[in-house]
Amino acid sequence: MTGLLVVGDVVTDVVARHRNPPTPATDTAAEIRTLPGGAGANAACWAVRSGCEDVRLLGRTGDDAADWHARALRRAGVRPLLVTDPHAATATVIALVDASAERTFLTDSGAALRLSPADWSPGLLEGVAHLHLSGYLFFAAPSRETARCALRDARRAGIPVSVDPASAGFLAELGADRFLAATEGADVLFPNADEARLLTGLAEPAAAAAVLSRSFPLVAVTLGAAGALVAEAGAVTARVPAPEVRPVDSTGAGDAFTGAFLAARLAGADAVEAAEAGCRAGAEAVTVVGGRPPYDDR
Repeated sequence: MTGLLVVGDVVTDVVARHRNPPTPATDTAAEIRTLPGGAGANAACWAVRSGCEDVRLLGRTGDDAADWHARALRRAGVRPLLVTDPHAATATVIALVDASAERTFLTDSGAALRLSPADWSPGLLEGVAHLHLSGYLFFAAPSRETARCALRDARRAGIPVSVDPASAGFLAELGADRFLAATEGADVLFPNADEARLLTGLAEPAAAAAVLSRSFPLVAVTLGAAGALVAEAGAVTARVPAPEVRPVDSTGAGDAFTGAFLAARLAGADAVEAAEAGCRAGAEAVTVVGGRPPYDDR
């Protein structure tokens, strides 16, 4: 088995790149694009980009954009397993990207966090070698229960599970203890530095990574342009640099790291090699607008 199943969010991204800070009560010039996104969906697409040939995505959308998202996923090589919600619109994120390529999100979770246990079946794990859960699912009761069901069934089937905490803002609202309790049993954790700090109370990323690796067998903490840390069994085992690039938009860089890391692991790479692949993908991701890999029409 080599399949990767991602359970997570499918989002319509409205990316607004502005050189000058927004000015209240008047216009601020910006370049604006509407693109398919979502942490789970992005990671799935980057996994395909990184060589994984069997990638599936379970997520929930509204009927306003379900077909558009399904087409975008298929074009990227991902098999969409999308549930259409008749009562909620597709999740939408407005990403404000400043001149330094840093992004600020305004998020309407819409249908994404309404993924329910009824949408899940252990049969979805057939042919799957790894299950990845987007952390956004843990920030609402219905989707959190769904994620827990998926994690439980994967563990019973002997399938490793990874989790990306996804959002420092939402994580702070939920609370570290609740998140850690809900993700208990996962094998791999992909926090960024801010999320690692929130989960441990430790400001130093290396210290936070080491502590988290006592609860999760493998932890990879992303550090943006500084690369990533790998920690196992209570200790940092590697510091991986990121390639130097000129950033355009940091949206989806962590998702790219996750997708490439998982693709490398499924291909037999060790943790350090996987982190190196993740850093290469993250560096590529910040050179394009939006959270998905660049698409070659050829």
